[in-house]
Amino acid sequence: MNKLSKLLVKSFFGPFAATFFVVLFMLLMQFLWKYIDDLVGKGLEWYVIAELLFYATATLVPLALPLAILVSSIMTLGNLAEHYEIVAAKSAGISLQRLLKPMFVTAIFISMMAFLFSNYMLPFTNLKMGSLLYDVRQQKPAFYINEGLFYNGIDGYSIKVGSKDKDNSTLRNIMIYDHSAMNGNTKVVVAKKGIMRMSDDEKFLLVDLEDGYSYDEQAGESSQGPSRSPQLLRTEFKTYGFRFDLSSFKLSRTNEDLFKDNFQMLNLGQLETAIDSFDVELSKRVKESASSGKSYLMSYRESLLSSMIPDTTNLALINSKTSQIVYENAIGQARNLKSYFTSIADEVESRQELKSRFAIEWHRKFTLSIACFILFLIGAPLGAIIRKGGIGLPVVISVAFFLLFHIISITGEKFVREGVLQPVVGMWIASAVLLPIGALLLYKATHESVIFDADFYIRFFKRFRKGKT
Repeated sequence: MNKLSKLLVKSFFGPFAATFFVVLFMLLMQFLWKYIDDLVGKGLEWYVIAELLFYATATLVPLALPLAILVSSIMTLGNLAEHYEIVAAKSAGISLQRLLKPMFVTAIFISMMAFLFSNYMLPFTNLKMGSLLYDVRQQKPAFYINEGLFYNGIDGYSIKVGSKDKDNSTLRNIMIYDHSAMNGNTKVVVAKKGIMRMSDDEKFLLVDLEDGYSYDEQAGESSQGPSRSPQLLRTEFKTYGFRFDLSSFKLSRTNEDLFKDNFQMLNLGQLETAIDSFDVELSKRVKESASSGKSYLMSYRESLLSSMIPDTTNLALINSKTSQIVYENAIGQARNLKSYFTSIADEVESRQELKSRFAIEWHRKFTLSIACFILFLIGAPLGAIIRKGGIGLPVVISVAFFLLFHIISITGEKFVREGVLQPVVGMWIASAVLLPIGALLLYKATHESVIFDADFYIRFFKRFRKGKT
């Protein structure tokens, strides 16, 4: 690699790395705000949150990478054009295609790495993040008792305290409803004071109550069974101990094998196997339903004729009463058959929709890498045309093109999920739209285009007005 190529690659990687991590950080903040209610107030350890954010960051790479390539390519070529370095290279006999060659190779390398990441790393990170996020969202809020409010976080108990001392361990005017026996509000304990502390293994909450009463309502019994008047037991105590199990407040991890068959957790080979299985099952199910429906109709026809007209098949001999019975029976059987085929159609539709999800994920493995190259193909000549570097105009234009790409992509994906478009059409429509734009911009940049030159349009309109007058 000569010095010029090294200079261009180095100039490209600086803005690329900066843009990539900035975009990744912004997307991560969006993820954090989306799930902030599921993370705050649950007493999660810092390493659990850090692990979740790490895996979430990896899953956001497919969004950040194309935008980073687009912005960095525009900024790199824009800086070169703004400082007349492209003009100097052309005067030395170096064409724009020659200048872009090392960056093209770099873009192809990044696209290949994006494919490998999408096929091997992304399913793994999706599995880790999906299972961990599920466990975090199922986690109970952290144990915390507010003054004057009932706390129902502990299974089988409802606790209310009048006030807490500054040490957060001494409680005043305590009321505890014990529902652990599953008999309703039949047992309540009140006390003037209590000391709250954790057990040595931190699995239990120990509360030592002082100066209180225990009320226990029990159903009275007689020789014939339970009596109508319950019995109320009132017990006074000086000290009374409660032990609450806090095991449900610990984060419990779900077996990851329950999530591994999701379409986002599969690589290309596994997705192809799943899609083939769907095709086989759908074909088998349709054939079975058609055969069952036909057999059902034939058996019903034969049973109807044999039961109603045992000696003849002439329907004209059926009297009016018999015909009414036949008619009502036929209507009922037709409704049953319609219900059967409707359920089959709903089942096939749901399977087709699920198959589309797997097909979408299969095509996404390729569209990510192709999108990286196409957006570079747009950004590099666009930077040479606008002749502006920095983070001003290049960023605005980059965001506009990326939004166009993203809107077309999600629209095509939605149409695929709804069955309007085939996966091969819906998932590649964005690339098909932007590839000609990239080729056009490359052609214009090579032939000294003035499509972004404001003076050109001003002169054009001035000539147009003079010609009109």
